[in-house]
This record gives sequence, C-alpha cells and structure tokens, in this order.
Amino acid sequence: MDGRRRTPASANESTRNTTLQQPHAPSAGHSLIEQHGVDTIPEAERTSSPRDVVSILVGSNLAFGVVVFGWLPVSFGLSFWAGAGSVVLGTVLGIVLTAPLALVSLRTATNLSTSSGAHFGVRGRLIGSVVGLLLSLGYTALALWVGGDVVVGALNRMLGLPADGPAYVVTYSVLAALSATAAVFGYRLLLKLEKLLMWAMGGLLLAGLFAFAPHFDGSAHGAYLLGGFWPTWLLSVVAAGLSGPIAFITLLGDYTRYVSPARHSGRKVLRSTCLGLFLGLLIPQLFGTFTAVATGAGQNYVHSLITGAPAWFLLPLLINGLLGSAGNTGLMLYSMGLDLDAILPRATRLQATYVVAATAAVLVFLGHFVWSAQDAVTSFVLVLTAIGTPWAVITLIGHRRCRGDYDRASLQVLNRRTRGGIYWYRAGWNVPATVAWAAGGAVGLCAVDTPVYQGPLLPLTGGIDVSFLLSGAVAALLYLALSRRARGRAGATAPAVAEAPVLSDR
Repeated sequence: MDGRRRTPASANESTRNTTLQQPHAPSAGHSLIEQHGVDTIPEAERTSSPRDVVSILVGSNLAFGVVVFGWLPVSFGLSFWAGAGSVVLGTVLGIVLTAPLALVSLRTATNLSTSSGAHFGVRGRLIGSVVGLLLSLGYTALALWVGGDVVVGALNRMLGLPADGPAYVVTYSVLAALSATAAVFGYRLLLKLEKLLMWAMGGLLLAGLFAFAPHFDGSAHGAYLLGGFWPTWLLSVVAAGLSGPIAFITLLGDYTRYVSPARHSGRKVLRSTCLGLFLGLLIPQLFGTFTAVATGAGQNYVHSLITGAPAWFLLPLLINGLLGSAGNTGLMLYSMGLDLDAILPRATRLQATYVVAATAAVLVFLGHFVWSAQDAVTSFVLVLTAIGTPWAVITLIGHRRCRGDYDRASLQVLNRRTRGGIYWYRAGWNVPATVAWAAGGAVGLCAVDTPVYQGPLLPLTGGIDVSFLLSGAVAALLYLALSRRARGRAGATAPAVAEAPVLSDR
C-alpha cells in the first residue's frame, strides 16, 4: 500500500501528531549551521516560499558544469537553431516528468529518498538514497572538472600562469573548499548564495552574448554524428535536453521540504519548480550552444571558449568558473550529505557532508591526475540516470495513489532505528515496487549509450539513447500490474512502531 487516505481534518491532526512524535529531532535555533538532516522539518521552520525554489534552481545552475551540456548538440553536428530546438523540447519533456516530484517532499517535510519509503518501504527507500548519492557525486566531479578548466584557462590567458599540475591543484582545492563550506552551513546559506548568483551569474552570461556575437553564425553545422539530421536531432533531445531535468529526480525535495503546504498550495510550488527548472537549465545550456557555435568548438569546448573570448570577457569567465561552480557543486554536496545521512542513520548531516565533500575532492584529483576519468564518470552519470528514472516514476505513481497523504512518523522508522509502521511492508521492503524498479533499471542499462559502454538494445533504437524513457515505461507498467491489488488498501491500520532506545547522535 502507498499511504493512508483520511479526511482533511484527520490528515492535519495526524500531521501535527506525527511531527510531535519525532524523538530528538534537531532544532535549528539560532545556529548558522543547519542542524536538520533527513528528519521531519518542524512546521515552524518551513518558512521558504515558492519563489525561493525558483532562486535555488536558477542560481545553482548558471555554472559551466551545466553550460557545457549546451555544447553537445554542436558537437553532434547540429546548427544553433536545430540544437537549441532539441534542447528546449527535451528540457520541457523532462520537466513534465520530474517537476511533480517536488510535491512529495512538500507533503512529507523530508527529502525525496526518505519520502520514497512510503512506496518502496522504509528499507527499500535506500535505493533512492544510493542512486541520489552516486548521481550527485558524478555531477559534482564533472562540474569541478569543467569549472577548474575554465579558471586555469582564463588565468593562463590573462596572466600567463602555466596551465599545469600545480595550477589545477590550487584551483580544485579552492573550488572544493568553497563548495564544502556552503554545503556544511546548509540550506539557509545556500538559499542566500543562490539568490545572489542568480542575478550575478545571469548578468555575466548576458554579457557573454555580446562578447561572442560577432562570430556567431546560426546556420552553420557540421557532419551529423548519426549520419542524418533527424536521428542526430533526436539524440540531442535526449542527451542534451531530457537528461537535464532527469538529473534532479532525487534533489527537488531538498528545497521544497522547507516550504509549508499550509501557506503555499501545491499548484504554486509545482509552477515554481517548472519555472526554476526551465530557466535554470535553458539559460546556461543555450549559452553553451551559442558560444560553441560562435567559437567553432569541436571536441574541447572549454579550450575553444577561452581562446575565442575577447580579452575583456576573461574576468567574467574566471568569476563564473569560481563562484558559479561553487554554487552548483555546493548544492550537490548538500544533497549528497542528506543522502548519506539517510543511509547511515547514526551519522549527523554535518558528519555525512564532511565525508562526501572529501570523497568528491579525492575523486576529482584522481580523475584528473591519475585516471583521466572524465569519460568514465560521464558514463557513470548516464547509467545512474537510466536506473534512477524508474525509481522516480514509481515514486510519482505512489504519490498519485495516496493523494499526497503520508504518515510522517512511519517514514522516519529507519532513521530512528525502530521497526513497524504503515510502510514496513515485508521486512521494510515493498516487493512490487522493488521488482518493478529492478526490471526498469535492467532495461535502461540495455538501452544506454555512453562513451564507455553501449547497451545491446541500441541497434533497435537507431543508436539513440532512450534508456530514460524505456526504463521508466517498463517500471510503470510492471508496478501498476504487480500492485493493482493494493488499490483500496489505503485505509488499512498501520502496525505499531516498535520501541527502541534512541541514541544521542540523532
């Protein structure tokens, strides 16, 4: 079963009671550092607005870690207008699929992976935590690599500093320190930072349009990667457009859990999420497409960007490479800390954030100096997206079925190291949801196309990576079939939550 249906009055009463029942839930008080992990956010502290959701989604994405995805259509051989059209269409389709996930945490007051316990079971929700943790780790590494390349390249042209090993060591260290600091302080500082970056980085990207406009030719295109226009264009829809919103499948709840449904309607939150994703992804990606065409970028976007930029625009590039990347990766590290906190209930959010920040930094250094792992990490991210999509689809189906009515205390059973509750299912796992996710993920892996691995189903899809769509469709159909008897059980009585000692670390 996916939740309990009650009258609005009883639902509100249950929400109040289950919130009060949370033992040792941290209190933010006047601390500058966020004290909450994946526990239920108290109603008094849910003071954010839908406008804040827009600020976070826009401000955090105006960075070169996102800009570089706009270069993909040009690298596939598309012209600016064809590439821009594919990015817009793919982004809109992705938003339709992912934005409703923001409503889940609006109702549960915790992050999305913990909320998914309502549909996967309180232990089954570890699937979302692991996928979210690894997905954010991959994107963090990619963002730091790209941001570091921009900073080192700009300093080389501006000051003649050598673009060698020591320059990258210093740059990566500075970026990692800035990102980790923002992540450790948590949501409130990140919100202020992203509000500032939304306008500052937006202004820098706007100036970039004037910097590269003299060399822009929107009709020019290269050799189509897949041999023809339409197959290549469809590849760009998926790889450059659809993949952007899909990357947020486990992240959106990190922000909407601080928005109160008592003060803001779900419709407003959904509209704000759609707007934030639309602007936050399209502005930087279309800037990437524009500059890739203007600089004739081939297989090395950052090098072409740096060498093709007028001298006066090098400083804006440097600023964006530093601050924009820190804002982007800081939010990723924050989400990673929450996911690790959910996996290791004995850890605090701060401890988890320190661990993931150190892990990300080590991965970035090893990837650059030892492994040359950029292609491997890109493949890693695409594979995780293919197996993460069915998780998101099942979570959305469950949310629709329970009409956003969740038992918040039962969602926290694993975090409190107890047993029972309405979401206990079979030893903490909802078998239909888990089986459907596994089947959808397996199909996705067979249809994925990465620089390192190509799935056996690719010849049947014309060489186009539609792993997101196939994995989601298979998971949805199988979950609906396996759980059809669960309909009508939403009013079942929840089994009692077993008592257990609550330790001081939580």
